[in-house]
Amino acid sequence: MDIYNIPAPPTPWSQQLVAPGIDPSAYIHPLTNVIGDVRIGVQVHIAPGVSIRADEGMPFYIGANVNIQDGVVIHGLEQGRVTGDDGNPYSVWISDNASITHMALIHGPAYVGKDCFIGFRSTVFNARVGNSCIVMSHALIENVEIPAGKYVASGSTITYQSQANRLPNVREADSGFARHVVSINQKLRQGYLCAGDEACIAAIRNESNGHSNLQPNESGNSHRQSSVLEANALAWIHNLLNQGLYIGVEQADARRFRANSWSDCALIKTTRESEAIKTLEVCLHEYCDRYIRLFSINPKTRQRGNELIVQHLEDKR
Repeated sequence: MDIYNIPAPPTPWSQQLVAPGIDPSAYIHPLTNVIGDVRIGVQVHIAPGVSIRADEGMPFYIGANVNIQDGVVIHGLEQGRVTGDDGNPYSVWISDNASITHMALIHGPAYVGKDCFIGFRSTVFNARVGNSCIVMSHALIENVEIPAGKYVASGSTITYQSQANRLPNVREADSGFARHVVSINQKLRQGYLCAGDEACIAAIRNESNGHSNLQPNESGNSHRQSSVLEANALAWIHNLLNQGLYIGVEQADARRFRANSWSDCALIKTTRESEAIKTLEVCLHEYCDRYIRLFSINPKTRQRGNELIVQHLEDKR
């Protein structure tokens, strides 16, 4: 599926025509615009009508499992930066598992922490929102730093640090709702990526209906159920094996993951799905505290192909 993403235009403050960097596991709707130095992480879901425009302020960082919903605008001023979790300057940094919901505006310099929920039509500008904050609808957060774990009620205007410091703590019910939004959007991402792939669609339908086993296809190579792999991963493996491709398995700790420096875990050459999944489950068990990534290998050319991350550290918390 085509994604409308283009380099930033040449300007007096940026001579480099930097194009977006988008992880293959992300789903970005074709009616979304992504412009300039935008770094989009694994398993991100971006809905229709979003504008992510790093042509003035840059770069932007969007972390793992982030969902950005319809009509969101992300932009940044040419002046002003926030410090990302990697210690580098960014115009906009959105951390892992954040939800930026319908019609919200994130305008850099801006930082949104891990597990945050930014509600409908809310604005974050020249501000930092700490980890695990809940910001409800139509709120304005400007020129302040919101401490971690705080709740911002609908319609609030938080423009003085004294206001930010007095905010109440998030309740467990609010956190549960935010986690639910993340999980829903991960299922949506899987569904969009599956569109047009009958095996993948069937796997998701079976998962939703609670079936414990998938039916064999005409070739007799059955899908094997796994207690640790999601349906889209099983379908991905199934399709590769049917094409006669090998599957490489790599692992990385958090530091090496950020640096995109992976180490080998296994090479799966079998055509039997049950053997392939068993090998992968051994890696998942052995490296239960690591990221695990799969990639396809053409056995004739040795060329590396599609990638899929099947284990995240966030999933192990």
